[in-house]
Amino acid sequence: MSLITELPEVFEQFSDARQKGFLTVMELKEQGIPLVGTYCTFMPQEIAMAAGAVVVSLCSTNDETIEEAEKDLPRNLCPLIKSSYGFGKTDKCPYFYFSDLVVGETTCDGKKKMYEYMADFKAVHVMQLPNSATDDASRALWKSEILRLQKHIEERFGQPISETALREAIVLKNRERQATADFYRLGQLNPPALSGADILKVVYGATFRFDKNALIAELNEMTARVKAEWEQGKRLESRPRILITGCPIGGAAEKVVRAIEENGGWVVGYENCTGAKATERNVAEDGDVYDALTDKYLAIGCSCISPNTERLRLLSQMVEEYQADGVVDVILQACHTYAVESLAIKCHVRQQHNIPYMAIETDYSTADIGQLSTRVAAFIEML
Repeated sequence: MSLITELPEVFEQFSDARQKGFLTVMELKEQGIPLVGTYCTFMPQEIAMAAGAVVVSLCSTNDETIEEAEKDLPRNLCPLIKSSYGFGKTDKCPYFYFSDLVVGETTCDGKKKMYEYMADFKAVHVMQLPNSATDDASRALWKSEILRLQKHIEERFGQPISETALREAIVLKNRERQATADFYRLGQLNPPALSGADILKVVYGATFRFDKNALIAELNEMTARVKAEWEQGKRLESRPRILITGCPIGGAAEKVVRAIEENGGWVVGYENCTGAKATERNVAEDGDVYDALTDKYLAIGCSCISPNTERLRLLSQMVEEYQADGVVDVILQACHTYAVESLAIKCHVRQQHNIPYMAIETDYSTADIGQLSTRVAAFIEML
């Protein structure tokens, strides 16, 4: 895709990628290509790719199906879990409907139990995630889980995975991560070249582009064009620069970003799973392939890992590189690990970087938009 059109139009095309991708997955199914659905960045996509499968991100980003989910699940459960289960149960997510296999992970107790129920109507494979990321036993467990996933995919799709195919998948996925990271690092430009809303549209929409080579070319071309225009003086006005951290924010993302940018700030970076957590580190392309996958995917700074030193390291790196004036921690209601960890993040941001911090607890509904706007406006005014 050549970027002859205006950039705002290109960003909207990425915003619509999820809906447009519905037809693509149906075409893939008609071609006999296996589809593997996933909810989490811990899932090593290279394993499925090496078996000739396409990995799809499953719907869990709004409250459309939460009411239906609450017929089976507690009302005071995390909205991401209820949304995930609801879309699967109601068949309102074409990506879930067409998936031949869903790969889950034990990132929290709620998701573990959700996968048990989900297995009643969809083939599910759950990876057992260790609680720590630093000791030998945890590394051994995660490596064995990667091998167990490979065996399951080989048996399910009748496709042996060769080391050559796996290394090719690693190289391709690394190229995709690099292209994505190069784009969202445009947020480091000061004054900004893009709003946080436009960055989010592209980064989120890219997960629903299944031709990876075409996606990589498009992201690289877009990044080069934005940089060139910025150097020519096409820049946004200077405002307080906000870094977002916290939960996989899904449906909460747009309203939080909108509240920040409508009240005088710019979102310049995303440390959460939508952004840097998944892409800042590539898989080593030499050495033992399974050790390389283990190292990469166990280095994700999720709050389910204790101690979560990787999140603090990445957050510090991004505060400096993105010249952040403040950090906003987005916590989904009933997400206990991120809620408990907010104290550590607040202390780290204030003591190590001497910049303001604010925690926002929210869900996928629109009920708190007014209150959210008021709180964010006061935070930005303080900056």
